[in-house]
Amino acid sequence: MQSILKTILSLAAAGTMMVSAPLDEAAPQHDMDGPVFLANRQWKVSRYYIPENMRQAQVQGQVRTLREEAATALEEMYAACKEEKNITLTSISGYRSYATQRAIYNRKLDRVGSKAKADEYVARPGASEHQLGLAMDVSQKGKSNLSASFAKQGGGKWVAENCWRFGFIIRYQKGWEDITGYEYEPWHVRYVGKEVAAAIHKNEMPLETFLLLLREEKLMDIMIVEE
Repeated sequence: MQSILKTILSLAAAGTMMVSAPLDEAAPQHDMDGPVFLANRQWKVSRYYIPENMRQAQVQGQVRTLREEAATALEEMYAACKEEKNITLTSISGYRSYATQRAIYNRKLDRVGSKAKADEYVARPGASEHQLGLAMDVSQKGKSNLSASFAKQGGGKWVAENCWRFGFIIRYQKGWEDITGYEYEPWHVRYVGKEVAAAIHKNEMPLETFLLLLREEKLMDIMIVEE
């Protein structure tokens, strides 16, 4: 028991939990092909990573490419919004490669003149969830500009209240900036699967906090089983 505890603590201190199947379960944020891989300013996506099983979601909009499971969930969510509220949601930006994100960041950097300022608005290459093929910037038909005003629109309100039903979360909520590292983005939805989305929605917590609590719970289970 004591040796197992030392191993767990040393791995946690090193910031990696990728050494055995039970520990992998405690750290799904490290599984780049999984639905809850953590991509933010601290945890980066490899520049070489390209998701498998991607396709264009059959919805209105611009960049509609997502992983298969996220694309299917997006189609279901858009259809439900149309049926329940008669509002047509549209896609603005789904999958972006590392190179595309780098170009977007560099354009913003050229406009604002400093990395600190650019970082307030745009993720650096490798730090964007869009590279995972699990994130979509959503808008309402006729209102294509991405802004905080989406939260006050009928489509934005419906998405905030219902996206969890389809496995999505509003990733960057107001008041979470110090944890997520990003400003409020009511238009940015991230697919995490229905079970995780429901838990995050119910407990009103960022993905970072959910994963930390999940790790603690799984580590306790490992310790109890081994004991």
